[in-house]
Amino acid sequence: MSFTARRSPRFASTLAQSDAELAAELPRLRDCMRWVTSEFHLAGLHYGHGTASAWDEAVGLTLGALHLPWDVDPAVLDARLLPVERARIVALARQRITRREPLPYLLGEAFFAGLAFNVDERVLIPRSPIAELIEDGFAAWFGDEPPARVLDLCTGSGCIGIATALYLPTAEVTLADISQDALAVAKENITRHDVGDRVRAVASDLFAGLAGQRFELIVANPPYVDARDLAAMPAEYRHEPALALGAGHDGLDIVRQMLREAREHLTDDGWLMVEVGNSDCHLAAAFPDVPFMWLEFERGGQGVFVLSAAELDACAASFA
Repeated sequence: MSFTARRSPRFASTLAQSDAELAAELPRLRDCMRWVTSEFHLAGLHYGHGTASAWDEAVGLTLGALHLPWDVDPAVLDARLLPVERARIVALARQRITRREPLPYLLGEAFFAGLAFNVDERVLIPRSPIAELIEDGFAAWFGDEPPARVLDLCTGSGCIGIATALYLPTAEVTLADISQDALAVAKENITRHDVGDRVRAVASDLFAGLAGQRFELIVANPPYVDARDLAAMPAEYRHEPALALGAGHDGLDIVRQMLREAREHLTDDGWLMVEVGNSDCHLAAAFPDVPFMWLEFERGGQGVFVLSAAELDACAASFA
């Protein structure tokens, strides 16, 4: 896939104008949305952090800049904006284009499983398909009784674990990450969602800080990008912490260790659920005898596997 910007021979960007000049020509919300969409098309941006098109990104930017919800009444489109509001939209659009900074970082917020989370460049932007499983309460594995203890390993912003706690109100959740910066953001989100009575954040290099603890469910979205994909990533992804993306030549450096050590931290009837994205082919090739259950998602996404504690026991020799 090429990410080269395609520019029209007939139309040029208006970003050469000053912010004040542009803002003066965009009196209504719909004018701002139309202008931002056009500029994003001209700039050839990449969309992969919550939106899929220039229009969706423009809607997200303008509504986010005005602190308006996504489902705002369409009548608001004809509202005349204050000069300071127009200036804010123009400045954010300029930053999105010139710096290729992902929109959630510009707004300081991302949505996951229908919930809003604080994000900045200390953490990966939430986008895991595991959100679908959380919204369903992991019913395929815990239909009769929800897990009592859940571990969100490599937690980043804490979105997976906190969302799990909100959808499973009886579960106790541990958020673990090696990055103190990421844990600081996760703690902000614990406070934001008022789940501090059931969710805790701990510093841990994978399982090193969790000695003696066992969980019915371990969910992980670890670094898994292989060297080839990492080198080819669009500029937007280079704003995200490298620690949360790359994991060696085949993207499996972290996952291999996880497979070796996870069983010690699962109950006998527990489950391990891990996202490996495009590195799923490398994992299947590296462990051909392991019965990975690869999940399918209604809203798209790939590379999430599930293994039971019993399967980890049976395949222990493969992970040694």
